Amino acid sequence: MKPKNLNLVLYSGGQTQSNKKLHGALSDLVGVQSKKSLTYIPYCYEGCEVYFNRAKKRYSRFGFNQFHCAPVDRPMTKPVLEKMLSSDVIYLAGGNTFYFLYHLKKSGVLPKLKNYALSGGLLTGLSAGAIIMTPHIGLASYPSFDCDDNEVGLKKLNSLNLVNFEFFPHYNSTHTRLKNSLKKYSLKAKKNILASHDGGGVVVENGNNHLLGQNTLFAQGQCYSL
Repeated sequence: MKPKNLNLVLYSGGQTQSNKKLHGALSDLVGVQSKKSLTYIPYCYEGCEVYFNRAKKRYSRFGFNQFHCAPVDRPMTKPVLEKMLSSDVIYLAGGNTFYFLYHLKKSGVLPKLKNYALSGGLLTGLSAGAIIMTPHIGLASYPSFDCDDNEVGLKKLNSLNLVNFEFFPHYNSTHTRLKNSLKKYSLKAKKNILASHDGGGVVVENGNNHLLGQNTLFAQGQCYSL
């Protein structure tokens, strides 16, 4: 059972306009205040400045005015960690899910993120970042024709376990091969799979799930449009 004060936003992907409802829901969860802070955690340090600047531009339109960047594949200083954990929102970016989870674990940040969320902090993730919020990242290696490479050799795929489903981003319901692959995966999966089109995702408000955009549920070899 999820705690009643759990607040999360899981994004599939897409641009500002297609995610407008999700951005608005995120801002609403923070509430009306003069200062809104967001810490951006990129999946890797290399090239992160470009994406961090895009995030600042994106969320400034929704009332955020304080931003911090905290790469986990570089040494995490105490001041950066303190700013991260005191932010109104912590944002887990997209990228290679295996690399991201490996460094979240290695840096010791992963359990701090879980405690942040369980203590009422607003955690959000896009694509890989959203997958990391689920029980494990098994779907990052599926399907074989479109998956992340596990170049870091990560063996233990358990992640934040903040929701009771698996999450598949960038889903396309017209892609028959992908749909059949997820049906097959769901036959062995212990949890249901929520597959979201870009522009869609999940808002968890006070422990309750709300779906936005176009989503499909996969369970026991079947799929259902939501």
